[in-house]
Amino acid sequence: SISLFDVNHIYPIQTKVSKDQREAILNQRARLIWFTGLSGSGKSTLAVQLEAQLHALGFKTYLLDGDNIRSGLNKDLTFTEEGRVENIRRIGEVARLMLDAGIVVLSAFISPFKADREQVKAIVGEQNYIEVFVDAPIEICEQRDVKGLYKKARAGEVKNFTGIDSPYEIPDTPDVTIQTGTLSVEESIATLMKIILPTQGSYLQTWKPLEMGLMDLMVYMLLLLQAYSLPRLLIPLII
Repeated sequence: SISLFDVNHIYPIQTKVSKDQREAILNQRARLIWFTGLSGSGKSTLAVQLEAQLHALGFKTYLLDGDNIRSGLNKDLTFTEEGRVENIRRIGEVARLMLDAGIVVLSAFISPFKADREQVKAIVGEQNYIEVFVDAPIEICEQRDVKGLYKKARAGEVKNFTGIDSPYEIPDTPDVTIQTGTLSVEESIATLMKIILPTQGSYLQTWKPLEMGLMDLMVYMLLLLQAYSLPRLLIPLII
């Protein structure tokens, strides 16, 4: 008998609009910026601030965050190793669809296992994947403990908690490492922009600065100069 759920009987459609065409009309390169690190390391804080900066510069973005996804799409999954693996796989597939739409996607997930992060990279394409290791010592993460989860994990109330009774596998070769134990949020975002803006290539040259307000224009120029390590004294010359 033939099952309706047999993958051999699935035939994805081919649209008449390509990813390149969507990127062209949005005036940007779609990328997945993947934040990984311990709970409390600052992943969500940096992702929120970075998205705000990119949005102010005219990027079309979307932020996928662990708690938000767990409360909707993945609310059926547990926090066992199997549940975590499936959680990250689904996020990778969602990100792939959003990249195909031409959007710059930011994802903030503990994603403790190297194999899962590599799977996401394979799903979206290595050329589209920017891995950000948010590096903070567990002692600092525990001191922050905004959600009170470390305290509960130490008391045995939360099981399979990364860093306590479940491992975190440090990335071997992240695209950028942000040490939030020593860097401020502002310094961290500046470092990230130096990595991300150059990935936009020729699209940076086709943005429309005259449509921006004065403050947004100044921020745009500062970030652009930072990205290419140029002196800020050039701003009046460029404007």
